Amino acid sequence: MKHYDVIVVGAGPAGLGAAIEAGRQGAKVLLLDENDRPGGQLFKQIHKFFGSREHYAGTRGFAIGRQLLQEAEEAGVEIHLGRRVWGIFPDGSVTAANDTESVRYQGSYLILATGASENALAFPGCTLPGVMTAGAAQTFANVHHVLPGQNIVMVGSGNVGLIVTYQLLQAGANVKAILEAAPKLSGYAVHAGKVRRAGVPVLLSHTVTRAMGDGSLEAVEIAQVDEHFAPIPGTEQVIPCDTLCLAVGLTPRVELADVSGCDLVWSGPLGGKLPRHNRHMESSRSNILVAGDLAGIEEASTALDEGRLAGTRAAYRLGLLDVGTYEGRRAEIQGRLDRLRQGPFGEKRRRAKEEVWKA
Repeated sequence: MKHYDVIVVGAGPAGLGAAIEAGRQGAKVLLLDENDRPGGQLFKQIHKFFGSREHYAGTRGFAIGRQLLQEAEEAGVEIHLGRRVWGIFPDGSVTAANDTESVRYQGSYLILATGASENALAFPGCTLPGVMTAGAAQTFANVHHVLPGQNIVMVGSGNVGLIVTYQLLQAGANVKAILEAAPKLSGYAVHAGKVRRAGVPVLLSHTVTRAMGDGSLEAVEIAQVDEHFAPIPGTEQVIPCDTLCLAVGLTPRVELADVSGCDLVWSGPLGGKLPRHNRHMESSRSNILVAGDLAGIEEASTALDEGRLAGTRAAYRLGLLDVGTYEGRRAEIQGRLDRLRQGPFGEKRRRAKEEVWKA
């Protein structure tokens, strides 16, 4: 059984950030991911990031992914793809399997960056072909260069719904409407402005009530909702379409953290159940750190810096950094995270994070 100083599970922004930081300090790092390419959501993101230079402002997501992969290779990170981690054991070892074998690895520290899964809605016809999550549609269009459909209805006006809507428009689809159950948009104004200028109607206080079709999606029935989000009888209307995309939130993927014995807490603003952790990204298990969407749903830039924070902490606990160097690097990363958590959206998440740290 091969031994590593740090084993990172998940090669998205958080996992890459953690692996790079630990590797740069001299740690022997293994990065595991169940997919056949690292980078996570970054390679689906063709829009330009905004913020600061440290957060790759003006750079498209897939280009950031390529840069991070290069940095990981330069830091000496060993990357094993196509391996799904299915077991974490008290001695610090993990077991991962591909299509032909299962391999066990030993690690002094484990960083879980397992990301999140998309939420779904249940309604009559929700299993019809053509009904999918927004992330699935984004994968079709941006990764495989195949339109999921020609006439699309989007449910959800958060950043995912707005960004994927615009990207589907860029790919040549006709997005007929965005439905939002709340009485106001939930995503950033900059993203909402793009889709509105493109002529996509945004129907506030509306939801989908039924999907219709013979063998595949042909139309959706929608309705206005009251203050309790219940459909109002008599407000129904039908929109012909061949694709319905659901962008109704994300949930941290806590399965591995749970089986490893990490304490879980609940935070609605951060997506639900997540591992309890401190400001250093340390979980309740002394040798396990967490980062990214697993530690609470935020933005890709936040996930990257949380990963960097976890990787730096692991390197410090391994004795690869003295306390002064560690505190300087930690303060630098934490300062960027604090800036990302400003504004009406970030402030809510910052307060939620503080509650998790106190738990």
